Formats: sequence, C-alpha cells, structure tokens
Amino acid sequence: MSEPRLQFSSIEPDAKVSTMKRLRQISRLLDKVVTVPGLNLNIGVDPIIGLIPVGGDFLGVLLSAYIVLEAARMGVSAPTLSRMAINIIVDGLVGSVPFFGDLFDFAWTANEYNIKLIEEHLTSPHRRKKADGWFILMLLAGLLIFAIGLVALTVIVIRLLIGALTGG
Repeated sequence: MSEPRLQFSSIEPDAKVSTMKRLRQISRLLDKVVTVPGLNLNIGVDPIIGLIPVGGDFLGVLLSAYIVLEAARMGVSAPTLSRMAINIIVDGLVGSVPFFGDLFDFAWTANEYNIKLIEEHLTSPHRRKKADGWFILMLLAGLLIFAIGLVALTVIVIRLLIGALTGG
C-alpha cells in the first residue's frame, strides 16, 4: 500500500505572468511603497509593522512566507526557496533587535531580493527541478516556527527588561 503523495498545486505557465505581477506588487508594498521626500529613501509596510512590539516581526515573516509559497507553486527549485527563506530569517532575526533592527528593516528588503531570486530561476536556461512537496511543507512549517520563536524571544526580552527595571 503506497502512501499518498503530497503535492502542491502548480501554476500554469500563462498564469506565471499574473502571479509574478501580483508578487511584485506585494513585495513593493512590503518593502518600498512610500518614498520619503528629500531623502530618496523608500519605506514599506514591513518595517512599519516591525515597530509593533511582539507581533510586528511575526506578521512580517508570515507575509514574506506567502511569497515563498507562491514561488513554490510556480515550480521554483529547493535551493532557491532555501535562499528565500534565509532572506526572511535574516530580516526577522535582525529586525527583532530593538532600534537597530528597526533601522535594518528599512534597508534590508528581503521581499525584493526574493522576487529577484524567483525571476532569476524562471529566466534561467539551466533551471533546476522544482522543489518536492514535503520540502515545501517543511520549509513553510520552519518559517512558521521561526515566526513563533520571534514572538517568544520578544516576550522573554521584555520580561527580562521589566524585571531588571523593577528589581524583580
């Protein structure tokens, strides 16, 4: 008796264009939606929601993970998906550091980097095989666990700071 094969739906080639357009829009919204006048600095929603204590970085990781999920549906290879996840992890880890992490979030545009990785994969003449369904499931589960870990870490740090300030 064979086990059922886990399979993520794949996107038809014609739909990849509209999917990429949507992913570019999401990436722009998250990383560079507003230009600060006079500074030539672009700010997205991701660094702004990252300012929200506890849940901001969690939400940022989940929104970025959506781009990874869509890339997997388009048939992006496991190494490329892994690089995309690393970009998200770097963004989440450094972004969770008070003040410095918030400044880093304005400069590190993980979603934009991930869109470039998807485009490189889709336009490469030497494309690798698409990622296995189990790999995708584990990668997305890992990103979810990472996001939950960021919340736990933030809560622990806040409790330690409050304890240090109150002497308790």
